[in-house]
Amino acid sequence: MSSKGKPPAPLLASLLHVISILYSAAQRLRAACYRHRVFPPRELPCKVISIGNITVGGTGKTPVTIHVAAEIKRAGFNVVIISRGYKGGAEKQGGIVSDGRTLYMDAERAGDEPYMIACRLNDIPVIVGKNRFAVGMLAIEKFQPDVIVLDDAFQHLKLKRDLDLVLLDHMRPFGNTHLLPRGILREPVSALARSTACILTRCRTGADEAAMSSLAEIQMLAPGVPVFTSSHVPYWYVVQKGAHNSFEVVPDILSPNDPDQVNHRKVFCFSGIARNDDFQQTVKELGFNVTGLLEFPDHHRYSAKDLATILRCAENRGADQLITTEKDHARIANRCPLPMELIVVGVKVSFEDREQDIISFIKNRLQT
Repeated sequence: MSSKGKPPAPLLASLLHVISILYSAAQRLRAACYRHRVFPPRELPCKVISIGNITVGGTGKTPVTIHVAAEIKRAGFNVVIISRGYKGGAEKQGGIVSDGRTLYMDAERAGDEPYMIACRLNDIPVIVGKNRFAVGMLAIEKFQPDVIVLDDAFQHLKLKRDLDLVLLDHMRPFGNTHLLPRGILREPVSALARSTACILTRCRTGADEAAMSSLAEIQMLAPGVPVFTSSHVPYWYVVQKGAHNSFEVVPDILSPNDPDQVNHRKVFCFSGIARNDDFQQTVKELGFNVTGLLEFPDHHRYSAKDLATILRCAENRGADQLITTEKDHARIANRCPLPMELIVVGVKVSFEDREQDIISFIKNRLQT
């Protein structure tokens, strides 16, 4: 043991490696039991799409869920979105976040991501609950959907799906290639073989060597599974100092391509998401002058003390404005008005010239 009571790094790595091997074996056994119907999955009386990943951390599931659900709705399907509602007050018992017109839960009760989805989509109900079959039947009873979109459900093998869309970050699709807890993989990469399609996220426009390398690796692991590439397109808006803006109402969207909008803006950055470093990089790429930053864990619930610390740090660094993510804004929007302007950065997904390809692919699978 070291002087601080921590195991030496090599010993810790060895321990994590052993636990990862045991975890991998358990995941393989579980998947095999469902594949051979030792544990038969339950089936809902409608089409089901899962949007998930095989790693922990952010791969962009929320913007893809919003995009896919909106496009399916536009194609004429009656759609409901179901999310676990991770860390929300309604996660265990489940409940309706929105009926597509009226919000019934805030971010604290629904969970930040389902609340954000409900606020950003019109005419699409959002339901949360750990038991996806139970809340799926609630969706059937209340809204009679043609299609249910499951947010973050690739590992939820208890429920039968018609499509499994698996998201992978194009720069690090499998992390360090190790399973939890040594790496960030939720299950072995061989699980990609049961996906209907893979989506590489955060790709750059034009030629992208990292995306091409990841594409080749996925095609080797899951032959015959189509792979689509997507990019994240940032947008931002400003919540005025002292304003009582609710999260549901988005102020005017400002263009990230207009340098006059960001020149001379000295901002203090804070976020509590899975990939805080990526958000900080986005802020810099947009052209803001970042005077300082604070990082919090994913899904962090901001206390009054946290907000006071953020404001104090911003003032000490000479910032004119605060800047955060849309997911973080969802958690603080209904709190007391801030004494500084708040810039909120959101992300939309784009499939660029393959937009029609992926929507046609999904529609064809739904119609079979």
